[in-house]
Amino acid sequence: MFYFFRVSVAYELSHLAALEAESVHVFREVAATFERPALLFSGGKDSVVMLHVAAKAFWPAPLPFPVLHVDTGHNFDEVLRFRDETVAAAKLRLVVASVQDDIDAGRVVEETGPRASRNRLQTVTLLRAIREGGFDAVFGGARRDEEKARAKERVFSFRDEHGQWDPRAQRPELWNLYNGRHRRGEHIRVFPLSNWTELDIWQYIRDERIALPPLYYAHRRPVVQRDGMLLAVTRHLSLVDGETPYEATVRFRTVGDATCTGCVESSATTPSEVVAEVAATRVTERGATRADDRISEAGMEDRKREGYF
Repeated sequence: MFYFFRVSVAYELSHLAALEAESVHVFREVAATFERPALLFSGGKDSVVMLHVAAKAFWPAPLPFPVLHVDTGHNFDEVLRFRDETVAAAKLRLVVASVQDDIDAGRVVEETGPRASRNRLQTVTLLRAIREGGFDAVFGGARRDEEKARAKERVFSFRDEHGQWDPRAQRPELWNLYNGRHRRGEHIRVFPLSNWTELDIWQYIRDERIALPPLYYAHRRPVVQRDGMLLAVTRHLSLVDGETPYEATVRFRTVGDATCTGCVESSATTPSEVVAEVAATRVTERGATRADDRISEAGMEDRKREGYF
């Protein structure tokens, strides 16, 4: 006599595995739908994670698109070195769009003064790079938890022929169905990490053992207090009267233009220590360390309407 037993096995993905699977789906959807995508890669933590997930999505084949860096000319040296080392190790095709080229050509006018930044000038350079490269989809590492304007973003963010973003003109994304339809001259910004949080990013970095630029971990460096933030003293930063640099043990939560990206005092030297630190914080990384987000209540949204990331 034979007895048959029905065995029910529940298969569940962990939280991070589910996020990774969602991002992999987005990468593959774009590769199947668009002709000329590109991935924005600055060497910052979010773009590094995005690149890592993209490599998984197409492994063992190489990435089917180039990586694009909008170079302000005011980047941290550690980040540029990491960018170049990563590109060489992974044999990626790197496209660099330089803000300095647009300044030299008269397409933008550089700000002056000790508080000047090239951050806003990136928009013109990005739109020029998209136009010259003929890119119809551009992957970005923005996340919805970073800032309230970014919380409005769809995964597929439609941009018109001028590169502008209109939150009222975005398409519904029910059941993870994405609409990439666009006319010539228009394009789509794609955000595979939309549903990730800063804590998710760091847990993934820890679990996947992803390398990052060293300034994401605690280190000693000269800093100066300005507008409630700690700014690193670099060749790009002009001191204001009365500012006195001093040494502190700090790390960066986000990386951008060195003139407007602050750091935080920290003793976290490993991904696990950073995870514990991030889990206890109540301020987003952009809110805590990005001076360019403090220009107005709608500063980020205004820049996004102009074509910013």
